[in-house]
Amino acid sequence: MKSTRPFLVFLILVLAAGCGGGSGGGSSSGTSGSSNADNIVSITVNGSLCSGGSYPNKPCVSVKVCAPGASSCQTVNDILLDTGSYGLRIFKQALNVSLEQVTGGSGSLAECIQYADGSSDWGPVQTAGVILGNEPAVQVPIQVIDSTFGTAPRGCQNADKSPADAGFNGILGVGFFVQDCGSVCASNADNGIYYVCSGSTCSGTEVTLSSQVQNPAALLPQDNNGVIVQLPGIPANGSASVTGDLVLGIGTRSNNAPSDVSTYGADQFGDIVTNFNGVSYISFIDTGTNGLFFPSPSASQLPDCPFPDSDWFCPQSTVSLSATTQGASGSPGGVVPFEIGNFDSLISSSNHIFDNIGGNQRGEFAWGLPFFLGRTVYIGMEGKSSSLGSGPFWAY
Repeated sequence: MKSTRPFLVFLILVLAAGCGGGSGGGSSSGTSGSSNADNIVSITVNGSLCSGGSYPNKPCVSVKVCAPGASSCQTVNDILLDTGSYGLRIFKQALNVSLEQVTGGSGSLAECIQYADGSSDWGPVQTAGVILGNEPAVQVPIQVIDSTFGTAPRGCQNADKSPADAGFNGILGVGFFVQDCGSVCASNADNGIYYVCSGSTCSGTEVTLSSQVQNPAALLPQDNNGVIVQLPGIPANGSASVTGDLVLGIGTRSNNAPSDVSTYGADQFGDIVTNFNGVSYISFIDTGTNGLFFPSPSASQLPDCPFPDSDWFCPQSTVSLSATTQGASGSPGGVVPFEIGNFDSLISSSNHIFDNIGGNQRGEFAWGLPFFLGRTVYIGMEGKSSSLGSGPFWAY
């Protein structure tokens, strides 16, 4: 399992209380981007924009990073496209431009992000000019991933040390929210995410919204009300690679006019509801999670694969299933058919992309990258509106 769903979503839930896919039946009709339009960012899943030897179902984009206010820029490939997080994070080893350190109090601001797959990223927060597609540069705080910076807190003491450890050069989080933590980190120093470092000593700190790592897609001058992910469908036995589009903006240009889709409003944590096997689960949709992860209806129907692939399902034959997704308010509702195949058999081929791989996950339903294959998926930004409604929302 690979998932860049940050644990900070769950941390925010706790702090707030304390403070008082496979989509084989989907359609790719509708919006169609043009590769030379300035609001289009090309996506390759396990393709030319990804590093060699990548794990299955890895969507990659290129991002141009510039020194703030300067013409000194570089284009960084192998950036994981992630609809489940917010903001840009790039390994220090992948950068050759000088960025400006963001300060916090009398020290340097740093961040520890922990992910659902058990990995984490640690490093300073620095300001960069970020260019998506051919849009104007956006000056935003990003995280420079550097496990040697200061003294990492407990949650990041085993943080990824290099792109080889993580499987990518960085992460571009284009989910619903503008900041990666928001008001909780602005008002609570013990947030477990942001730290101020003086020399090698780092301690928890409050951080203003403007200094937090920010989603560059939400700060564009025009196409800032959402993004659209378009990926083609694939055969049942998988594909070696596919190419699609990340379209910036919803209804702001002729190439991002919404098609006939249903809008599913998300809650303040970015979650919707999935009803599966008679049970309602907290649910999220995430390109950065590389499979469909949900509670198994039974070990006989969906047995785990033998070790070391026991995070995945290995049924004797492909199993056809369905679930109903709902907005956080309980409506609308839409049936999503999907299939689960034998992970070990599928990955034994030369293919790297599959719409029918998944694994057992208790307590929630994660619609990972397979959900996006063969669909046009809209992500509406918080506080922004389009003809599909006010964000945060999913539409498909």
